[in-house]
Amino acid sequence: MYLRALLQLAFALIWLLPLGQGARADIFTPTREMYLDLARQGWVYEFGSSLKRRDPTLPPVHFDAKRTSTGSVCIIGAPAHKLSRAVLGQFESLLVDIFERKIPLHFADRQITDCPPAQRVYLRLYSGRVYDGVLNADLRALDQMFDLGLPTSRPERINSPAQGFSFFGRNGNVAHLMVRQPDSQDPSRLERDFYRSILIEELFHVFSFGLDIPKISRETPFLSKLQEHPVYLKGLDWTSPDFMRRLLASNPGGLCAFDVFMLHALAQMPLDSSNSEAFLVHIKDQFDLLLQRTRGTLADPAFDLLLERACLITPQPAQMTKVHKN
Repeated sequence: MYLRALLQLAFALIWLLPLGQGARADIFTPTREMYLDLARQGWVYEFGSSLKRRDPTLPPVHFDAKRTSTGSVCIIGAPAHKLSRAVLGQFESLLVDIFERKIPLHFADRQITDCPPAQRVYLRLYSGRVYDGVLNADLRALDQMFDLGLPTSRPERINSPAQGFSFFGRNGNVAHLMVRQPDSQDPSRLERDFYRSILIEELFHVFSFGLDIPKISRETPFLSKLQEHPVYLKGLDWTSPDFMRRLLASNPGGLCAFDVFMLHALAQMPLDSSNSEAFLVHIKDQFDLLLQRTRGTLADPAFDLLLERACLITPQPAQMTKVHKN
């Protein structure tokens, strides 16, 4: 208990530290090495510690973003708020632009069983209070459909206003997202930024298979939506302005140039799984081409709602870098 209290205090103090002068995004240009290091941190990983406890009869885990991004999405729960619909619409268009295939969005009723069969992503939107039983009912339904082998004696809890699970079952891969949306039809600027941010983050996670990247230093700006400063949120109501402001300050409000770059890298990947050193080799070999495609996507105003303006500067192409050095 004493150690936990010290950690919580440390997180609180870190959150209160001023942003370093070197963190000004308007004068900071990331390097190729920074992009490659972030790619390694966010994509070259094993399937968590739970992988060792998986039923050995389950199929191997493959992080196939191309397959997931061209599947369909079923939205259940509360009716989608106009902000949620706007984010979902732009994200769908982003995947079309990058993966060159439209994903069907199905707005169903309240339950997973109301969705068309063979969805790859299930997104439960909710407003107001929601109970753990709703989440566990969804997971039981997915277990029956995809034969996930989930334990029946350990129910899951709703630990944040936005969370997601990816499963690799005997009947295929599936993801479940649970994201809170505004209660009001006319949210404040803070609410709009907050609910936009958490929905974008969960969508990016599930379509890229990227992991959160801890970021302790504040001397450089954020380069990815996956990066997170530690933040102390214990005891704060999820709808309170203080909670929203702190969570918003912990990572970028939208996608950064690096995130769009990584989606292009996944779309062009000649592999069936992205969590490998071979994926990094692919990125190194195709870096300038991926950078060119990224800049084209960033220039399209159709994706403005998804992008974080403070982190859209990209590295220089290799040829320009060589000219500058000479």
